[in-house]
Amino acid sequence: MTPHVEPDPQAGAAVKAADRAHVFHSWSAQGLIDPLAVAGAEGSYFWDYDGNRYLDFTSGLVYTNIGYQHPKVVAAIQEQAGKLATFAPAFAVDVRSEAARLIAERTPGDLDKIFFTNGGAEAVENAVRMARLHTGRHKVLSAFRSYHGATSTAINLTGDPRRWASDTGSAGVVRFWAPFLYRSPFYATTEAEESARALQHLEDTIAFEGPATIAAIILETVPGTAGIMTPPPGYLAGVREICDKYGIVFVLDEVMAGFGRTGKWFAAEHFDVVPDLMTFAKGVNSGYVPLGGVAINAEIAATFEKRPYPGGLTYSGHPLACAAAVATIDVMADEKVVEHAAHIGENVLGPGLRELAERHPSVGEVRGMGVFWALDLVKNKETREPLVPYNAAGEANAPMAAFGAAAKKQGLWPFINMNRTHAVPACNVSEAEAKEGLAALDAALSVADEHTV
Repeated sequence: MTPHVEPDPQAGAAVKAADRAHVFHSWSAQGLIDPLAVAGAEGSYFWDYDGNRYLDFTSGLVYTNIGYQHPKVVAAIQEQAGKLATFAPAFAVDVRSEAARLIAERTPGDLDKIFFTNGGAEAVENAVRMARLHTGRHKVLSAFRSYHGATSTAINLTGDPRRWASDTGSAGVVRFWAPFLYRSPFYATTEAEESARALQHLEDTIAFEGPATIAAIILETVPGTAGIMTPPPGYLAGVREICDKYGIVFVLDEVMAGFGRTGKWFAAEHFDVVPDLMTFAKGVNSGYVPLGGVAINAEIAATFEKRPYPGGLTYSGHPLACAAAVATIDVMADEKVVEHAAHIGENVLGPGLRELAERHPSVGEVRGMGVFWALDLVKNKETREPLVPYNAAGEANAPMAAFGAAAKKQGLWPFINMNRTHAVPACNVSEAEAKEGLAALDAALSVADEHTV
């Protein structure tokens, strides 16, 4: 695949100038960033105005699950725009109903009611509101290594440092340690020990907080930005049992892990667990039009059968977004994208990344499934000291910055967070593209190796 336009540096410079003059970027010191001007994208690739092409191992922000510009989804959006471009959420609209039906068909258990939002953070906000109203309680428990969004409640639930500037400490949020054997807070040496000790820690936290005060426990089924730590066997089932024991609503956040990313429609299927509420977004329509939502079980839905739910959004179930969702789900089913993601993980990415770990002293651990993988980069494999300190910036982050620059030089756009790089390409990435990405990582990791001891 080659760029569909001739290089035009002058046009790129104009795009960059307008961006720098007027666009305020998220999570950034505005004067210290240099955004790439993107000229186009297709499939697993995008390119700039200078004609440089990049294999996208980030899927945007882990959402272009069927790649860029899939013609069937683009056509569905165009067709819907010609038919009914928008309509208020209080009405029954065919494409909204069909999107909800298709999602409900794929969610586990009786998560058959769908509340649509504009994205993942709003989905989390509303899931927590539903849980609090359903139980009459206020506290919510969330894990330290987590990300749930940047709106008011969602950012307080988040565990990573992006929370710090907005955390008032008064949002009714209590954090706990979820399992992570490689950097175990429980001094565990096996997955069984890690699972058992993490569950005991959670139940102890509940006991000291007061079970009758806790509305919900929210977990990313497989944490995403925090490091793709696949929960050990029995952990999520154990959380389900604890929630049932104390009447606590169990919320699984599948905003990043859902819709094929882990090789299943939803990651919960890997662990045979059914939450009470499930949040989704991103991959539901490959990010082509903003859409998210909450899948709700029968018991919680019944709470609002005669009692109005005090929440709503102007663009809830927007027709263009729902048309993109219908088309995306149909494409994923017709083209067996979910099965393909499982195949790529099991036969290409997983073995390939583990082989890289054997050869590169900077790779401490490889973990993941499907097209959802992380490399934990370290200074020393024996001590497991991270390649850069937690939340490093500036000179302290130089080793990861050098790794990222080397990856881009190889034509790979990497997903980097703290001391990790994530391999999260589109779910329909080809075997050849995945191997191209592995080769680029191989070269870039040689730069990371220079910072090991």
